[in-house]
Amino acid sequence: MAETGQDRDAELVGLVAGGDRHAFEVLYRAYFPRLTRFLHRMTRSVQLIEEIVNDVMLVVWQKADSFDGSCKVSTWIFAIAYRKACKMLHKLDDPLDSFPDALASEASCQPERRFEQLSLAHALGDALDTLPLAQRAAFQLTFYHDMSCAEIADIMDCPVNTVKTRLFHARRRLALLFEGQLEGRP
Repeated sequence: MAETGQDRDAELVGLVAGGDRHAFEVLYRAYFPRLTRFLHRMTRSVQLIEEIVNDVMLVVWQKADSFDGSCKVSTWIFAIAYRKACKMLHKLDDPLDSFPDALASEASCQPERRFEQLSLAHALGDALDTLPLAQRAAFQLTFYHDMSCAEIADIMDCPVNTVKTRLFHARRRLALLFEGQLEGRP
């Protein structure tokens, strides 16, 4: 039977709990891009992202022995990241730096199509920025990280129904913001 990514992550956390630096490095490399994408959408600040990722992974290193396997490793790590980001954002007085999202799609070589995609990505980014932090985080974890409501509830330390309510309000707000904008698009 093939080992799943979840099994491998749990094994790595066990090794990290024993002080295995190589296992920590493997875990860090595996989660760095995922955490960076998640935190970018929450903070829009490269400096904050780097600081939060390093703080998160320091907690993983220091607290690996406290991981009890009651949830996925990814849920545990994203919960740490979410809480660290919330604390950091609450401490800030300065507005966050904003930078444009880069589209990952290499398939579109037509300039007009690429411009439409970039415009839509910017509009979505701007619309997401208008959502309250809890709604934005729930939306991102659902649609960008393919997490279930139960996993998000664990991450955000709230009931599943609260996550569903946040997603409902986020989708409704986004629909209102995009009403009429998407008509006539292919």
